[in-house]
Amino acid sequence: MERALYKFWGEAVGGPGPSSGLARMAAATCACRPWGSLLGLLGLVSAAAAVWDLTSLRCNFGSFCECDFRPDFQGLECDLAQHLAGQHLARALVVKALKAFVQDPAPTKPLVLSLHGWTGTGKSFVSSLLAHYLFRGGLRSPHVHHFSPLIHFPHPSHMERYKKDLKSWVQGNLTACSRSLFLFDEMDKLAPGLIEVLRPFLGSSWVVYGTNYRKAIFIFISNTGGEQINQVVLEAWRSRRDREEIRLQELEPVISQAVLDNPHHGFWHSGIMEEHLLDTLVPFLPLQRHHVRHCVLNELAQLGLEPRDEVVQAVLDSTTFFPEEEQLFSSNGCKTVASRIAFFL
Repeated sequence: MERALYKFWGEAVGGPGPSSGLARMAAATCACRPWGSLLGLLGLVSAAAAVWDLTSLRCNFGSFCECDFRPDFQGLECDLAQHLAGQHLARALVVKALKAFVQDPAPTKPLVLSLHGWTGTGKSFVSSLLAHYLFRGGLRSPHVHHFSPLIHFPHPSHMERYKKDLKSWVQGNLTACSRSLFLFDEMDKLAPGLIEVLRPFLGSSWVVYGTNYRKAIFIFISNTGGEQINQVVLEAWRSRRDREEIRLQELEPVISQAVLDNPHHGFWHSGIMEEHLLDTLVPFLPLQRHHVRHCVLNELAQLGLEPRDEVVQAVLDSTTFFPEEEQLFSSNGCKTVASRIAFFL
């Protein structure tokens, strides 16, 4: 298979970590490797868009198509604990689901996760970590496939072609390697109906179109449900409940309803929802001031810089928080931390 399938964050994933100061101290606390700037990871999207063409890709079943599935749960758990701020639920749910799935020698269906939450709360970061710690090649692995509606499916008038191409792509790559990871970003911008072609691959049948697909992993990412999650966390805060006391059972119904009520979401009127093919809804909670501070310190560590109080405070002071009265949650999570640090250095 030609190496045409782009990887959003390939250049930074697995790269060398910073070599001094707080970064060395952080890396020494556990075996995981420090990560580079998340902004730098995400910045590769536009450059990769030019080379994408589903119909131009072929697989010769040579060495390039050999599975490089090498799960490292110790590294994953360490990195999540060290770098994912404020997401006790997401961290626990993702690790539990992955461990149970990977350790099952004969799963009855693929693992299907749906990540939901406000912008900048860590959804894309977690998906990149999963690729990094599940596949030797990380996001560069030929068995990790990342789709963005604005890049891969931009024209509603081409929907029938997109459906055919997507179905062929998934089927062909699962034939090459049943241990494949499929990431679908911005599901709230994906035209309803397109994702329905995946429904046969997400259930518990033994084979589909002659392909054994039960060891595949599908991850869907969207901001849908973010407002509802924020409201639950805000009410908990007003009731003086610790956010770590919030449980999935409180969030799952409001997330599901938000998806069902959103006509622009890829799961709108979808059999995937109706047939309960999603194994776990993973909520990402809004980030508070101390979580943003954690992100700033992490980013400084990745840059090999000692933490400077004036830089940390400047980033926090330039960050917008909501609601207007409480000023509790970051409007952009940690999404703009890297660029703000660069401005204040």
